[in-house]
Amino acid sequence: MKVFVFHTPELTPADTLPDCAVVIDVLRATTTIAAALHAGAVDVRAFSDIDRLMAAGAELAPSQRLRLGERGGKPVEGCDMGNSPLDCTPDAVSGKHLFLSTTNGTRALKRVERSRAVLTAAQINYQAAVNYLRDRQPETVWLVGSGWQGTYSLEDTVCAGAIARALEASAVGNDEVLGAIALYDSWRDRLSELFRHSSHGQRLLRLGNAADIDYCAQSNCCDVLPIQKEPGVLVAL
Repeated sequence: MKVFVFHTPELTPADTLPDCAVVIDVLRATTTIAAALHAGAVDVRAFSDIDRLMAAGAELAPSQRLRLGERGGKPVEGCDMGNSPLDCTPDAVSGKHLFLSTTNGTRALKRVERSRAVLTAAQINYQAAVNYLRDRQPETVWLVGSGWQGTYSLEDTVCAGAIARALEASAVGNDEVLGAIALYDSWRDRLSELFRHSSHGQRLLRLGNAADIDYCAQSNCCDVLPIQKEPGVLVAL
């Protein structure tokens, strides 16, 4: 198994795809996806475009679905919820199809959706992704950070480092793997502090989302593994 880390989807090779892609958007899309499926959502359907999300969501009765939209850290007008994992309680999401569009994470999913296997991971569930990779042993693995509008994000890279650290016996595909592991080793006991220092964390703090940051910084409080069932549709494995 050869592991690569890409800080943003824009940095992935344009002419190939891996055997398994792991999309990471710790603040907050992949954390929200894990929390929603853990709380009993039927599936999470990812859209890079809000208009397409609204149209697809309209095909189901309101009692069957929720539309989650976020841009710039703020909920999108007309959607039922924003992108907070803390809103994904069993009472809110159990038995429902979730339609999700975010600033960064859903773009990353779109980039790799044609890979043989697509997972999502966050700090709250990264061990579930590690267990899958150890069991299935895909030949090539991309750990793809979502970043922020095409730029580097500390929180995505540190999560990639946590996964790569657990898979350290695997072949290292690029230097970014070693950098991600070093970042994780330096901050593994102070993740909430790191997230608050990050530019995305600063944006969330200005919007009053400190509780989200603290939740997203927890390690493996959730054992669900979101896996792509068909392009853009994630279910709990």
